[in-house]
Amino acid sequence: MRLSILIPAYQEEATIAEILKRVTAIDTETLGFDKQVVVCDDGSTDRTAEIAAAVAAGDPRVVVVRHDKNRGKGAAIRTALASADGDYVLVQDADLEYEVSDYPALLREVLKGARVVYGSRFLANPRPTGMKTANYVANRMLTVTANILYGLAISDEATCFKLFETALLRELDLECTGFEFCPEVTAKLGRRKIPVVEVPISYTARAVEDGKKVRWTDGVEAMWVLVKHRLRR
Repeated sequence: MRLSILIPAYQEEATIAEILKRVTAIDTETLGFDKQVVVCDDGSTDRTAEIAAAVAAGDPRVVVVRHDKNRGKGAAIRTALASADGDYVLVQDADLEYEVSDYPALLREVLKGARVVYGSRFLANPRPTGMKTANYVANRMLTVTANILYGLAISDEATCFKLFETALLRELDLECTGFEFCPEVTAKLGRRKIPVVEVPISYTARAVEDGKKVRWTDGVEAMWVLVKHRLRR
């Protein structure tokens, strides 16, 4: 089998080289998954694309695609998905908040038959390291809302670590452009009654001054997306 790791990246010159080093080094092959890494540079004006391209030049497993201008995380994921050739895809942020050492735990659930696996930041640590109160409250509200609207029983709707059967994710006909990727896929999976398996993962939040891009308005948008897809016929 083959795993495509999708990395949306915008203004991440400080971390892109390190995350690519970690992603390409993590052993997924022992579990039977060859790797492809697809970076979508989302119109960065720093050296993100240049650094990623340099890594790709020395590693055929790494592919870099670009947006001429910034279009948003959801759009970058969709562009990366179009270039994915794996049987499964995993979304990985370009920063260092998530640990690639958790990949095997996600993949083992696939080997058990899961089509969708979320890495939950709250199963191992009810209050993730560095997560500010406002972000914690927003995460809890979004998760509870998703569970109520779609009959789910998940603990972390907004986690970055989401692993999908590639064909399934493409069937969802994503519309997202920004951070509403998470509520959109969760809502569409819920509407289809597709089970979401969760595994505990490690997480260390970064601050706005370190480049974190999620704002309170993204939480409002996420809530609306969850409600909107529930109301659709």
